[in-house]
Amino acid sequence: MDIKAFAKINLGLDVLARRPDGYHEVRMIMQSIELHDEIRIETITEDRIELLLSGQTPDVPADGRNIMYKAAELMKERYGIGSGIRISAAKHIPSQAGLGGGSADAAAVLRGMRELFCPELPDNELMELGLRLGADVPFCIMNGTALSEGIGEKLTGLRPAPGFFVLLAKPSEGVSTKDIYEAIDQSGLMEDPEGRKIRKEHMDALLQSVENQERDMLSGNLFNIFEEVTGRRLPQIMKLRDRLYGLSAKGALMSGSGPTVYGLFDTEPDMDRAYEALLPDLHSGELSDLVRTKTITGE
Repeated sequence: MDIKAFAKINLGLDVLARRPDGYHEVRMIMQSIELHDEIRIETITEDRIELLLSGQTPDVPADGRNIMYKAAELMKERYGIGSGIRISAAKHIPSQAGLGGGSADAAAVLRGMRELFCPELPDNELMELGLRLGADVPFCIMNGTALSEGIGEKLTGLRPAPGFFVLLAKPSEGVSTKDIYEAIDQSGLMEDPEGRKIRKEHMDALLQSVENQERDMLSGNLFNIFEEVTGRRLPQIMKLRDRLYGLSAKGALMSGSGPTVYGLFDTEPDMDRAYEALLPDLHSGELSDLVRTKTITGE
């Protein structure tokens, strides 16, 4: 069973409040992109889980700490699957990049094991199971374009967003998602009424642009509340965003809690020229990844 695990970017990302249980209420527009990991799931004789990794795997454990292993373990326990499982993952999505690679891989394992062992299982039940592994896993089961609310579990599928070519640029220096959420808690951004109003206006405009297929409105209203706090820690993020605009990107934004910055381009030649302009930064080590891809439009 071969499955593609698609990366995601955020077109809009707002954090509304910190809940008493430590989770955060969010409102996001999530968008799948064609960059993907390749996951193969096979049955084996011994009743165990075997995980084989290749490709982009620095610091990615191949044991019970891996989210793919946890996804397989969860399916086996929940549905009484006695067969052994071998998961082979060819990793192409940069890790710890704000692109949802781990969540996409977990979702792919859940989907693949459903096909093999319980094909009657509905999406909503699989997504409830996925939430136990991570807030982005339910979206990665759905894919496409979606409004994500709550802690990520409340998903509303949207019309496919207008298509763009996408250039992903990941700085070599990383960030901790946990640290960034702690920083947002201390920043006062969530409590600022003017900031909340502005972000809501951007979110409303993004939703309208998706519904009406208005490319300029979409690219002009990208926003991410994390940019301010992550950008303080890694000034290169904001410089990258500005460079992408200077290289004819219609829109540019940091994805997730960072550090990857993406640029949206109308044409493939425009994206290719930006890629060539940033290539020296990849060769010098200032960037760890530079990837050309495009949004999944469903068309």
